[in-house]
Amino acid sequence: MRRADRVRPVRLGPRSAVALALLSLIGLAAFGWPLLADPGSGLAHSADAPLLFAGLLPLLLAVVVASIADTGLDAKAIAMLGVLAAAGAALRPLGAGTAGIEPMFFLIVLAGRVLGPGFGFVLGAVSMFASALLTGGVGPWLPFQMLSMGWVGMGSGLLPQRPGGRGELAMLAGYGVVSSLGYGTIMNLQGWPYISGLSSGIGYVPGAALPENLAHFAAYCLATSLGWDLPRAAVTAALTLTLGTAVLRALRRATRRAAFEAPVAFTEGDGPTL
Repeated sequence: MRRADRVRPVRLGPRSAVALALLSLIGLAAFGWPLLADPGSGLAHSADAPLLFAGLLPLLLAVVVASIADTGLDAKAIAMLGVLAAAGAALRPLGAGTAGIEPMFFLIVLAGRVLGPGFGFVLGAVSMFASALLTGGVGPWLPFQMLSMGWVGMGSGLLPQRPGGRGELAMLAGYGVVSSLGYGTIMNLQGWPYISGLSSGIGYVPGAALPENLAHFAAYCLATSLGWDLPRAAVTAALTLTLGTAVLRALRRATRRAAFEAPVAFTEGDGPTL
């Protein structure tokens, strides 16, 4: 891969990297606290914990996005973020409610690959927020969706660098399948403990041992969401393999022309020049 193709509009500094790592750790706790809580503690039976995390995550997301913006999100990067987030938000309603088909996933994966983990995280979170406004999907689940989609974009940016071509597309398609299934699974974990009326074989049992609840959760995923997660994964892989070359080329060309890493110089009597 050429040096020009590895330009990053957002370079994670130490502060933003630490903020992103802390958010990810807290986010994992927010998703998995029912399974991680000590069976003998009051947290395993608490009804306030989900409300706490639902209120805490938006604040942490805002802090991380602000930190990333403060360390490297300039006007050109913000403009590209706006265009791609709008495109992602527009793609999601195309398959909303139809067997879990969400075309926006392939765009987040490809953009994270070209533009890096910092940009990928912000793009995933902002795209999910914008699409929720378009589709009326605003609710306590939205911060969890934003964080999960941010992880999808960040993970794509962290994939190993390797030559382009069909090998790269195959890697991205495979990642698209894994991230699509992972997104559905972790979002199931966000809502599963609070659904009443489930049968004893798939419902969350407060205070039960971890193996028992894991078995119930696996059965719940198989019985409810797998029919949505598999089509999402298949569509993401198919779009990546068919449109990936053209989209990657367009993103890399736009990145080179934007000259994100070119220093801005000022000359006397003139405006800013690159």
